[in-house]
This record gives sequence, structure tokens and C-alpha cells, in this order.
Amino acid sequence: MNTRGGKRQGAGRPKGTNQYGESTRPVRIPVSQVERVLRFVQEREHALPLYASGVSAGFPSPADDYLEGVLDLNAHLVREPSATFFVRARGDSMIGAGIHDGDLLVVDRSANASDGKVVIVSVNGELTVKRLQRKKGKSWLLPENPDYPPIALNEEDENHLWGVVTNVIHSL
Repeated sequence: MNTRGGKRQGAGRPKGTNQYGESTRPVRIPVSQVERVLRFVQEREHALPLYASGVSAGFPSPADDYLEGVLDLNAHLVREPSATFFVRARGDSMIGAGIHDGDLLVVDRSANASDGKVVIVSVNGELTVKRLQRKKGKSWLLPENPDYPPIALNEEDENHLWGVVTNVIHSL
């Protein structure tokens, strides 16, 4: 029995338990092509079929089977991967903006939080999602539900912008 390194029975990852669910092997790739190969693999993992014919929201129409291509939801929903995170909405203060309790919000920390954007802000340590309004040198967080009051962002309060909501993933 070898007690210092080397091959040991039962050691290592069990077969088929990696992220691909099958055996893998090392491949030599020129350094200049590593990013390209990684992008190719990642795109193939996340691409879903996108059909060319739209779906009628009015009267039904015959659908064709023409596949337009593939749709990568990451490419469609995430502009800056290194600056993007997801958070789940809680409550009904933003229902007028189409944000419902339990929806997933795609938040970009690198996006410009300009007037009218929906933002995630920490107000005195509490996270909230609201529409940003900047007027006459003052900033407000506006709900999209008349049952909730606007929140004034004051200098004396501890406020921190977490990012701009770029997309909402709403389950039916």
C-alpha cells in the first residue's frame, strides 16, 4: 500500500460525474485558441432552438417547422457576464413594471443607472427594486404600485446602488 501519492484504488472522481456526464480527455490547444474553444463549448451548452415563425397572440396561424437558428439565453439576457447577477423579486411594489413576486431579475452592475431605469438599491441595509428618478438634484426610488410611497434618497441615509435591472424572467 502506497501512503505517499500515486494511484490509489477508489481515489478520484467517479466516472460520469463531471459537468459533461461522460469521460473526458486532455487535449492540446494552442494558447491563442483557448478562449475561442471555450466560447464554442459554452455556446453549445446553452443554445436552444429558435423557430422562425412567430406565435400568434391573436388568431391562430399555421406554424412552419423552419428553424431560424439557436438562441443562447446568456447572450440574449446578459450583456456583461462578469458584472451580472440574478436576484429574486419579493413583494408587489413593481407590478406596474411587470415585476411580480418571485420573478428573477437580471441585474447588470456595469450599466448606467440613469433616470427612469429600474435599479436595485440598498437603502439603510435593505435591498429594494424601484424605478430611479432624478429631478432637480434629488434622487427618488419610485414604486410601480400606488399602494407604496416613493423613497427619497438622502445623503444622511446609507444608500448603495447594486445595479440596473436589464431583464425580468417571469414564470407563468
